[in-house]
Amino acid sequence: MCYRPVIHPDLCFCCGPRNAYNMALHGFGEKLYSGLVTTLTRHLQEQVSASIEAAGDDQFLEELNRRWLEHDKALTVIRDLVALMDTTYVSESHKTPVLSLGLDLWRDNVIHSKEIQARLPRALLRILQRERMGEVIIRDSVKNTKTLIMYLEPSSYQKDFEKPFLDDSAIFYAGESQVLMERCHCGEYLQMVERRLREEKERASHYLDDSTEPKIISIVEEEMIAKHMRSLVHMDSGLVSMLLRDEYEDLGRMYSLLRRCAGGVSTIRDLVTSHLRETGKQLVTDAASSRNPVDLVRRLLDTKDKYDRIIAGVFGDDETFQTAVSTSFEYFINLNSRSAEFISLYVDDTLRKASEEAGGKEDVEIVLHKVMALFRYLQEKDVFEKYHKQHLANRLLSGRAVSDDAERSLIAKLGVECGNNFTSKLEKMLTDIKFSQGIIRGFYASQGVDEEAGEGPILAAQVLTGAIWPTRPSTACKLPDEMHDVCEKFRAYYLGSHGCRKLTWQTDLGTADVAATFGNGQIHELNVSTCQMCVLVLFNSADRLSCKDIQQATAIPLPDLKRCLRSLACVPDMNVLCKNPMNDDIAEDDVFCVNDNFTSNSFQVKIDTAAAEESSESEQQEIRQKAEEVRKHQIDAAIIRVMKAQRVLNLDGLVAEVAKQLRPRVLPDPAVIKRRIESLIEREYLEDNRNQYQYIA
Repeated sequence: MCYRPVIHPDLCFCCGPRNAYNMALHGFGEKLYSGLVTTLTRHLQEQVSASIEAAGDDQFLEELNRRWLEHDKALTVIRDLVALMDTTYVSESHKTPVLSLGLDLWRDNVIHSKEIQARLPRALLRILQRERMGEVIIRDSVKNTKTLIMYLEPSSYQKDFEKPFLDDSAIFYAGESQVLMERCHCGEYLQMVERRLREEKERASHYLDDSTEPKIISIVEEEMIAKHMRSLVHMDSGLVSMLLRDEYEDLGRMYSLLRRCAGGVSTIRDLVTSHLRETGKQLVTDAASSRNPVDLVRRLLDTKDKYDRIIAGVFGDDETFQTAVSTSFEYFINLNSRSAEFISLYVDDTLRKASEEAGGKEDVEIVLHKVMALFRYLQEKDVFEKYHKQHLANRLLSGRAVSDDAERSLIAKLGVECGNNFTSKLEKMLTDIKFSQGIIRGFYASQGVDEEAGEGPILAAQVLTGAIWPTRPSTACKLPDEMHDVCEKFRAYYLGSHGCRKLTWQTDLGTADVAATFGNGQIHELNVSTCQMCVLVLFNSADRLSCKDIQQATAIPLPDLKRCLRSLACVPDMNVLCKNPMNDDIAEDDVFCVNDNFTSNSFQVKIDTAAAEESSESEQQEIRQKAEEVRKHQIDAAIIRVMKAQRVLNLDGLVAEVAKQLRPRVLPDPAVIKRRIESLIEREYLEDNRNQYQYIA
């Protein structure tokens, strides 16, 4: 039984090896070698190439691959047939070995065939285009063809296939991106880009050369991302819309795709910064928002939380985005000259509510940590200190502080940001309160009275250091006789052990718990201010009193008395007094009496509580004036410190160094620093020598 190879039907397998061996053995190697070349060339030209060229477009690659596999197998058979020639004549004559010869002949007669060479790239590109359009193709045909080309002639892959492939891809994606930009919203477009990148990566890894993958990915990035980058982020459904709608998945997809291109991250960052600044500016400059400062700061904190989540979850904690958000907050927070006051009011409101709510003490530390982020953006931290000092005093004196630990925690945070000089007086205020508790216990012990169970008025005095606590004009108030007697006894006790000190009663800062029985027999404990207590006690001996009578009996200034009476008689559900006539205006001849019909579901009733309120215009001006006056001395001290260290310095250098030293507390205007320099020159601390300043004091 004989096997006849495909390439030469005149030879059979049983006699072929013997004939080839004999020819090589007897010196006919050249004739055998040239005959092999001639036979293979004729076979490849007349049968193989003709068969491939005759194949239709759809069968072209399949026929090419089928013929290549046959040829590859036939070469193995031929090599075995002429093994002796391959090892003797070919080696001695420096001819091309049989296997390499077969490959060369295939390349020259098939691949380099004019028609096949023209059709092959087009066939590959056509089938790849069909796959991009969603059609399922036989990937093995493409993969085998690519392998064949790379095996035979690597340069042909790059020249005849890769370059046309990349050029066609650029045209395809340029057209597709334009259509998608017109038809899709931003999120859909980004999903398509993501899909195309995934497909090209998979396509390249499956049947393209490794060197092609980064090139085709670069084409997709350039045509679908880089050329439409600005249009994408500014679309109606683009970046701003995603921020407003909290579409974090699409936002992350945009960041992931645009960061592939030069300038992509900065394009996103610039628009995020612009949007945040505009949003923040509208928020802090809106007149309606300023009327509710606590809600304004809460909204600022919510905005900060939102962008922190975006940076961490979407932008991968990119430091440039963190810097952009920080500079944006610093920009718009300082657009409102009252931001320092508003943040202090928010802190005050938080600490007061935490003292009343269950679980509030556990949450207050989280809130304080968030507030400190806003505090860092303030350029007038010294103004915040003035307001915070005032609000802290109100909390401590009204017993509304959440806890000593919470207050000290906040002070410690402020100290870390601004130094111990910023917080030393705040710490002393807490010390005064603790010291006062010991004093009041000693007072009652000296009287032989149990302060909890004693009869008559119970005094809880707070002894405050005048130079530490915020000062303000005191409202005169004549205390009831029984209360006045207790106060005088305390004065005698305190001065007996602190003879060099002076006590001044600040009744307007105090509160009182008053037990009140109404006409229906209901008993309530009213938590009121000292002035309100003085008014209420008058009704123990009188049924009806006019505003003028009350003013004469208590000596409370009329404007303060009117505010006091309004809170007692004109607040719904808190009107323990009745007013005639019944309106919100208080006149001197208005008559007041006890509201016997007053009821409340609570035993303890707070009237006109000392909740943080927005400062009056005059108080705001006074606080700012004090801050500016202190700031002058701080600038002077900073200038002197710098000049003592440098001895000689020019104007710009001196202004920059002073601003750097003061930044933890305040960011002064360079013009203010220059005026302080001129003041020190006038006082002969410095000398100006042609714009070179010298320390001479």
